[in-house]
Amino acid sequence: MNIQLIAVLAIFAGVYFAITTELVNKTAAALLGAMLVVLLKVMDQESAFRAIDWNVIFLLIGMMIITGVAKRTGLFQSIAIKAAKLARGEPVAVLLLLSVVTALISAFLDNVTTVLIVVPIAILIAVELGTSPVPFVISLAIASNVGGTATLIGDPPNIMIGSAAGLSFSSFMVNNGPVILVSLAAFCVFAMIAFRGKLKVTNERKARIMEFDESKAIEDKPLLMQTLVVLGLVIAGFLVHGALGLEPSTIAMAGAALLLVVTRFDDVEGVLAEMEWSTILFFMGLFIIVEGLVEVGVMGTLSAKLLAATSGHASLTMYVVLWASGIISAFVDNIPFVATMIPLIKDLGGSMGSAAVEPLWWALSLGACLGGNGTIIGASANVVSVGLARKSGYAIGFKEFFKYGSLFMVITLVISSAFLALRW
Repeated sequence: MNIQLIAVLAIFAGVYFAITTELVNKTAAALLGAMLVVLLKVMDQESAFRAIDWNVIFLLIGMMIITGVAKRTGLFQSIAIKAAKLARGEPVAVLLLLSVVTALISAFLDNVTTVLIVVPIAILIAVELGTSPVPFVISLAIASNVGGTATLIGDPPNIMIGSAAGLSFSSFMVNNGPVILVSLAAFCVFAMIAFRGKLKVTNERKARIMEFDESKAIEDKPLLMQTLVVLGLVIAGFLVHGALGLEPSTIAMAGAALLLVVTRFDDVEGVLAEMEWSTILFFMGLFIIVEGLVEVGVMGTLSAKLLAATSGHASLTMYVVLWASGIISAFVDNIPFVATMIPLIKDLGGSMGSAAVEPLWWALSLGACLGGNGTIIGASANVVSVGLARKSGYAIGFKEFFKYGSLFMVITLVISSAFLALRW
């Protein structure tokens, strides 16, 4: 075993440990790891720059800008209040409608932004109903992960997989969409059974919800209309980007620029300041570290071992990727996990062929995204949702989240297995 191989493995293990334990900020750890890979001459500076998937980076930036402007309209708060009123204050119905709304929003905006907007409203509604917000917080976190799995832009792992494998926005909707629709329906049944006994309120409390005025949540109607038009154009562009010969990142950045110009938005600096630059830099560092693993031959060795373990059987390999991704992603951040798996699956493609390797991409997407529901640390949306609840005085422990999240994770992995069997 050569020195460079040992060094890259040590860097990768150290960064993964730092991310998992949160002993060091994950962005700082990823950037330090990336620079060590370059300083130790595992790859030169030009190769490190090329290792960064700029399609992923600019897609994230474009969608963050659009989301930042959309947040200022009050649209999502209005939708959440309207959903609660449609349920006429019935707590179980409110929880289910808010979950569906969260899943739909998460399919087109990032999960963290979605829960940052919706969870505080759900906590307020639960307090007004005189019931515990805990079932609402857990449900919305799970729903955001489920909804985000449906599309190319819904969850960062999908953005990474789509760019690496050349998968289109429409292909995600065709391949992941049916699984997510069934999973969302399953979640509604699951939530009714799991939380019905915890959600009982008086008629007086229900009446208080009907007094909410969703129209007051809209802060800027002209900006709202302009944002919806541009967002609609961006989504339409995603659907036909292959025919246009454009990458999704180009469409997202064009939409972001158009939105800032046509709205004459006067707080561009504010939107840019609120963007998750730490996430952007985290991705950049991670891409370089993983390319270091490819350079020293780790990915080739792992792919050979996986093929040997499954005897090269395509279907068995697919199920191994799905369930391994789901279980591992429940306990570690799914972004570095997916970044590690992408070159592994690419390497498998050289042995199995492009047709045989395509199901592995969908297995990785479904496993990594849905596996995040397994624990409180499995997805960023979970961590943020629980943090918001804690700030409001409602603590949700690891065991409480695990009790519901892990069971539903298994349910969705079973649904995914059945769909992959039928599809491939």
